[in-house]
Amino acid sequence: MIKNTKVKFEDWGLLDYQQAWDRQEQIFSDTIAIKTKNRNQPEEAVITPNHLIFVEHPHVYTLGKSGKPENLLLDEAALKEKQATYYKINRGGDITYHGPGQIVGYPILDLDNFFTDIHLYLRTLEEAVILTLKDYGIAAGRYPGFTGVWLDADNDKARKICAMGVRCSRWVTMHGFAFNVNADLNYFKNIVPCGIDDKDVTSMQRELGAPVNLSEVKEILKGHISVLFGMDLV
Repeated sequence: MIKNTKVKFEDWGLLDYQQAWDRQEQIFSDTIAIKTKNRNQPEEAVITPNHLIFVEHPHVYTLGKSGKPENLLLDEAALKEKQATYYKINRGGDITYHGPGQIVGYPILDLDNFFTDIHLYLRTLEEAVILTLKDYGIAAGRYPGFTGVWLDADNDKARKICAMGVRCSRWVTMHGFAFNVNADLNYFKNIVPCGIDDKDVTSMQRELGAPVNLSEVKEILKGHISVLFGMDLV
């Protein structure tokens, strides 16, 4: 198979969660359809596309396949009051929050174009966020036994700055990460984030004491992702 390391980058801006999910599903299923056709008709094989999508969502809570609905601490009326929506979705992981000021990344990659190792995939995404934070003077790392990116993971001040939850089928990925830049952290008080009830959640704004230029963070993060994966961003 010819490896295609070209990746189409798109920034969808602020977009309703359901609309973004529908768009993701379409790209994901189109890519899998190409792979299936390639397997059935190898003589007519075409290269599979890759996408890296950044987006912000209006206030929304999403529950992964292994999640417990009781980890959402709001009822219908309270969700309405907070102008938030709620979806059960098909990624791994438990419950999380998305909202303005948070970079949500959806890499829809055919890992056959890069490397077929889902653990390495997650660690590589984490590394891109860790390096981005380092560029802002924030020391971050991993928390053994948990996904995502953490600060002070080696002591009782451990707090999460980036959550992850992915889906992978036939080595094609979807969903991804949620990186708190200027996110309103009060919204995390309405859930048991990722099913972990004794750990704090933080943002770059909170750590640095001032809002951060979101566009600048996106550019830096995009750069680290492309280098670590060996992508040719288009």
